Amino acid sequence: MSNLKRCIETYIFAKDGNRPHLMEAAFAPDAQLTTQVATPDIVFPPHIAGCEAITAIMVSQFAQRYENVYTFCLSEPQPGSPVHDCNWLVCMTEKESGAARLGYGRYEWRSAEGRITALTITIEEMRVLDRAIAAPMLTWAHSLPYPWCTVDQLEQAVPPVEALERVIARLRTVG
Repeated sequence: MSNLKRCIETYIFAKDGNRPHLMEAAFAPDAQLTTQVATPDIVFPPHIAGCEAITAIMVSQFAQRYENVYTFCLSEPQPGSPVHDCNWLVCMTEKESGAARLGYGRYEWRSAEGRITALTITIEEMRVLDRAIAAPMLTWAHSLPYPWCTVDQLEQAVPPVEALERVIARLRTVG
């Protein structure tokens, strides 16, 4: 397994599972995170500097608001490559309201010396859905290969939820 693939997995496991102690294995101390948010339904600072600050915002603070998080990277890095750009999909619920959340966008990963040095996260959409959608959406997400999944795999057994079907169709066109 490539170092970058391992670092990406470590970040996903840290963020999705509220495991801040994993972040130092994934990110260089002076790593840079840039976010480009094209939706009003979620907010992140446009720039975060340093592993400690990235951990505070993307893991610890994130976990205060969201749970049942499944983030899927829709392609794997080439072995030995220090860069990887891929689409992503996330399914989760809000802790306070129980509402389902469904989002997608793009990751741009850069690494050196075995850790991530720069990450750009583009959030194209982050929908807030009725809490009744959470159970079928999360059951489906739990059945998928995690965290690496293809659009073809996403389409398998997708529940009849319009928002899911639309986002998967969109991911197929931006692939």
